[in-house]
Amino acid sequence: MPIPSDAELMRQIREQRKDALELLYDRYVRLVYSFARKACGDESLAREVVQLVFTRLWTTRAEFDAGRGAFSNWLVTVTRNIAIDVMRRERRHRQTVSIDEWTGSNSEDEPGNPEAAALRRSAQSELARASRALSQAQQRVIELLYWKGFTLQEIAEMGHEPLGTVKNRLHQALKTLRRQLQGLREEQ
Repeated sequence: MPIPSDAELMRQIREQRKDALELLYDRYVRLVYSFARKACGDESLAREVVQLVFTRLWTTRAEFDAGRGAFSNWLVTVTRNIAIDVMRRERRHRQTVSIDEWTGSNSEDEPGNPEAAALRRSAQSELARASRALSQAQQRVIELLYWKGFTLQEIAEMGHEPLGTVKNRLHQALKTLRRQLQGLREEQ
């Protein structure tokens, strides 16, 4: 039996043939992993990238064009793009603080700086009061985007909603928060 080409395997994958994906996986998993490992610098993230790459091959309708270059180059480009997405998500995740932590529900006063602690509690209280004016959907977008590090596209996919709807909801939420916070500060 002749060995199928990479292009033939991709055609079979679009037809949802698992054996074609397994064969392609066996051929290229080392290349994808080694590139992901170098790009991410972390074994667990590299493994996640590998899984996402082969999941993307299984679910995407994008076609490999043999006339435009080697399959391995195309696959490395796909891997690179996914690795960048994963690294961005991780960077956002590391920079974020849980909403409970920020709003002070579990925080302790700073013993060496009572003024800073009082200012922090005041800002947290203002934010909590202002966020009550948001709808559940707006609160969800804020939570997922700013506190959990998801992209707007990911939030849209999670909610099975158009991206434009999520963007509009975020815009309205930020406008509402700005207006509420301004009103609270004017009251003081």
